Amino acid sequence: MTEKESPLYLKQMEIGPMENFVYLIGSKTAREAFVVDPAWQVDTVLRAAREENFKIVGALVTHYHFDHTNGIEELLEAVDCPVYVNKKDVPYLGLGSDRVRPVDSGMKVKAGEIEIECVHTPGHTPGSQCFHVSGHLVSGDTLFIGACGRTDLPGGDAKELYYSLTQRLSKFDGSTVLCPGHNYAAKPMTTMAEERKTNPYLLSDSLQHFLKFRTGVSETR
Repeated sequence: MTEKESPLYLKQMEIGPMENFVYLIGSKTAREAFVVDPAWQVDTVLRAAREENFKIVGALVTHYHFDHTNGIEELLEAVDCPVYVNKKDVPYLGLGSDRVRPVDSGMKVKAGEIEIECVHTPGHTPGSQCFHVSGHLVSGDTLFIGACGRTDLPGGDAKELYYSLTQRLSKFDGSTVLCPGHNYAAKPMTTMAEERKTNPYLLSDSLQHFLKFRTGVSETR
């Protein structure tokens, strides 16, 4: 690693039939990494870590939905590590393992010197969370490139999602790289600045407008 090269390791992998992005995030110097949203072919993720000589030190879960969590038990069979889930999604997860760690917003975990902040962004689910690390935001199904998460599934709340998108994520600089939970766009990553210019859900000028656009219903809840 050169003097100016970032120690951040971030590997994005499209896995499974629903175009999910699974991530490895960690430290190039410590060779430690977290798996974000372990699902589908967990062996593929573990093989990628082994090939680059990374030790898995934990799993980070953006939200409880099956397509983001169906590989947790397989991961835990292979690796003895904690699984970090926002406390409001833990009841939905249905995982009895004592390795589940309930998370509050603002909590930070580390892989080597790399610090990852958990940011609670409810709306898609009650405990949806994003992970902010070294100028990158891994957003799960809260924010996509040109879109946002749906709110018509159990625990969804369009009003909360509006506040997550317009307030809770507003603190992140425009240069922040957005790393979404699915490969739904023409490119795999973008910036918050670009999304604030082009994403119709971020361009909603009021809660009423957002609710009508997202749900077809203009009344607030």
